Amino acid sequence: MTNLKTLCASLVLASLSSLAMAADNPLSVHVLNLNDGLPSPDVKVTLEKQNGKQWTALNDGVTNQQGRITALYPQDKALEKGTYRVTFKTGDWFEAHDTASFFPEVPVIFEVDGTVPHYHIPLLLSPYGFSTYRGN
Repeated sequence: MTNLKTLCASLVLASLSSLAMAADNPLSVHVLNLNDGLPSPDVKVTLEKQNGKQWTALNDGVTNQQGRITALYPQDKALEKGTYRVTFKTGDWFEAHDTASFFPEVPVIFEVDGTVPHYHIPLLLSPYGFSTYRGN
């Protein structure tokens, strides 16, 4: 019973630590698989910023067991106004799950205007379609 209590306490502390780190980070993403209604862990995601006609890589990550990356923007860097692109590597994810799909990746381009401290990009995903919106 003591081991179970210790495990539960460790999980709570890890979750709180993750939330604290995410609270300081201005960008998060979340991927849900519409086929089964479950989160999509292990989706590779990249973040780029547009500079003129070029894109500059800023960071990348992989979704956790809840299908989230809670801190995608580079740590200890102030969020700058501008145009950004988050690219979800969906083809790789579906291939790893032995599922045929149509979109090898889903790029989401968005504007940061500085009016809010945090931006959240959710992706609702299926093999032949997707939807995204500005989350909070």
